[in-house]
Amino acid sequence: MDYNDKIKKLYDAACRDVLSEQGIAAYIMKTCVEEFKDTPIKEIIRYIHGKPEVGAVLVNPQGEVTRIEALQNEDKNESESTVTFDIRFTVTAPDTGDEIKLIINLEAQNDYNPGYPLLKRGVYYCSRLISSQYGTVFVKSGYGKIQKVYSIWVCVNPTQKTEYSITSYHMTEKNIVGSVQADRHHYDLLNVVMICLGNKKYTELTGLLRLLNMMMVDNYLTKQEKRQILTDEFDIEITPELERGVSEMCNLSEGIERKGIEQGRIKTTIKTLNRYIRRNLPIDNQVLSDIAEDNDLTVERVREIAKENGLVIPC
Repeated sequence: MDYNDKIKKLYDAACRDVLSEQGIAAYIMKTCVEEFKDTPIKEIIRYIHGKPEVGAVLVNPQGEVTRIEALQNEDKNESESTVTFDIRFTVTAPDTGDEIKLIINLEAQNDYNPGYPLLKRGVYYCSRLISSQYGTVFVKSGYGKIQKVYSIWVCVNPTQKTEYSITSYHMTEKNIVGSVQADRHHYDLLNVVMICLGNKKYTELTGLLRLLNMMMVDNYLTKQEKRQILTDEFDIEITPELERGVSEMCNLSEGIERKGIEQGRIKTTIKTLNRYIRRNLPIDNQVLSDIAEDNDLTVERVREIAKENGLVIPC
């Protein structure tokens, strides 16, 4: 695993820790889960069953053999690769008392187009959440007990067309012949919600986008500033887990930023050296000193970069 993959994995884990906190999850539910749109944030937390789970348990999607006693965060069979549910938990709808299963998927950072439509993957995840209820929520022909499911995706770096949007996809009724009105609770069971952020500062946004952009995008904010904003503006309790997640995200963001700056300096240095070489211009100590100063590097580092990239310069 190279440096970038390692940092990405650690950053994704920190983001999951943050999103799984009940205070953050409540804000997401308030906006994205229709059943909670009229419920105050502070009250939403009490409808969550325990602490949202972030883990991995193998599930047999066939259901008729395996009995699942707890929430499962990983779904797999022998013929396909593992499917991971980043965060998964159950809530009770405030009005009907029905149980609802939710998964909040943190999409891989900077990978909104992984080679397939994320929306289809969201539908697939919802389908797995429903099929996995066999044997625990219902058995045999007890389909009336099937619980509604949501797959909520937080996309940090979406396309320009989709950024700063929150979109819900669900089943609806359409009469082809006649006029029938079925109970919506009997068919509206799968919901995919895409939350697309962007690079704006959180102060330019409102609501859930403001909260998530502040937490996951605004790298210029320190962990102290983020904690203060969570407390003062969003009235979210800073638990030890949330504190750890925020600190880790900030530390990793700083590392990613420093790595990007370093890579930019290296790229500019190589470009400048190549220009001198192509033109057969002398590269003396003064030239090396100027290149180093322009890129905030030492002369020794410039020589190392040249050597690492097979560029011959005077000793």
